[in-house]
Amino acid sequence: MIDNYIKFSKNLSRIAGVIAAFMILTAVLITVEMIWVRFVLNYSTAWQTETVIYMMVGATLIGLSYVQVLRGHVNVDLLPMLIRPKYQKILACLTSVTSIIIVFIMFIYGFDYWLVAYEKNWTSDTVTAVPLKYPYLALPIGFGLFLNQLIADFISMITNRELPFDKGIK
Repeated sequence: MIDNYIKFSKNLSRIAGVIAAFMILTAVLITVEMIWVRFVLNYSTAWQTETVIYMMVGATLIGLSYVQVLRGHVNVDLLPMLIRPKYQKILACLTSVTSIIIVFIMFIYGFDYWLVAYEKNWTSDTVTAVPLKYPYLALPIGFGLFLNQLIADFISMITNRELPFDKGIK
């Protein structure tokens, strides 16, 4: 059952990574279109800048769990390399629990922020007046996926399925 959860979490994170990559690709294409419209056709742009900003921020948040699967987040492994394996596991547990707590808090606040935007029908202060419930949905989704992956990684480590400070999935 634990193996199924860990495998499910990794697959979910990979799907999130693919979605984030498509969001970035779409944002790049919209940027190219915006440059063409603005500087070649000499027209004004109404929605492109805001869309690109929301897509890039959303892709960053949704892609957090995939980067965790790859162990791509910035870390300093000088201390773990200097200590014995027994203490490496203790340090890794402490680091993992701290990360889980922080991301859980961010998930709760992100969900609350999205809920307020949803309930009060917030819109952006631009001409397009984007309903903010859509871009803000990336907060609970992104942090929820990241939290799930951190928990799966923690379980993998404490059950000796992965080594502390392992370099990620092959």
